[in-house]
Amino acid sequence: MRAAVVGHVEWVEFARVERVPAAGEIAHATETWEEVGGGGSVAAVQLAKLAGTCDFLTALGDDDLGARARARLEEMGVRVHARVARDTRRALTLLESSGERTITTLGEKLVPRGADPLPWESLDGVDALYFVVGDVPALRAARGARVLVATPRDLGTLVEAGVGLDALVGSGTDAGERYTAGEISPEPWLVARTAGVAGGEFVAAEGRTGRWDAAPLPGPVADAYGAGDSFAAGLTFALAEGRDAQEALAFAARCGAACMAGDGPYEGQLARSGRG
Repeated sequence: MRAAVVGHVEWVEFARVERVPAAGEIAHATETWEEVGGGGSVAAVQLAKLAGTCDFLTALGDDDLGARARARLEEMGVRVHARVARDTRRALTLLESSGERTITTLGEKLVPRGADPLPWESLDGVDALYFVVGDVPALRAARGARVLVATPRDLGTLVEAGVGLDALVGSGTDAGERYTAGEISPEPWLVARTAGVAGGEFVAAEGRTGRWDAAPLPGPVADAYGAGDSFAAGLTFALAEGRDAQEALAFAARCGAACMAGDGPYEGQLARSGRG
């Protein structure tokens, strides 16, 4: 299967704390580490683990962090195609003992653009493509994929581009990922809203509605960073395999649960051997 992602990269510093401090308090980290992150990176690595490799069209800073991000992604099986931009965006992520994550981004989000000298033509005929962020020409190029899934985080671009989506997937509790039926025309074939441990609900284009259950975690909760984008990548892969909505969402739930059981976004991600 040919898989691809269009999206962004961040360099993330993680700190594990008992809980996020209230205003004026001080939190003491018990562990810290750095890793490449951002929704595009997480999804690209998850698709690479499922499909064998993944093409990632993005933008990277012309700095040491950009070089480290590229090297790390390629080490995990991702083929990186990036325009060179300004400084790599950074992020600080606090991971609570409950597994919840709180993120603060530092700097401008670097996004791929359709005018960038990237291999947009190679997206024609791609089996599975997840669109995280980009401009309208980038999204229209992405529509060359057989299965195109997107997140509502960049809703304005989805509305303006007016391309048909096979699925739109986002958090039902995050205000930044809300979607109301009719905002995008044509309406996505499948709209999925996640609800954490409560699973989630979906609406299919023919009017069929339903729910799915959260998958059992394969181990203790480590942290939630990357679980949503691993879920979306798993859904993209499963739809491209030809699974129906209910089966694809159940598989995606397994991807999200596996991610939550590993430290950071990649350690626990479901790999090819864990498919089913």
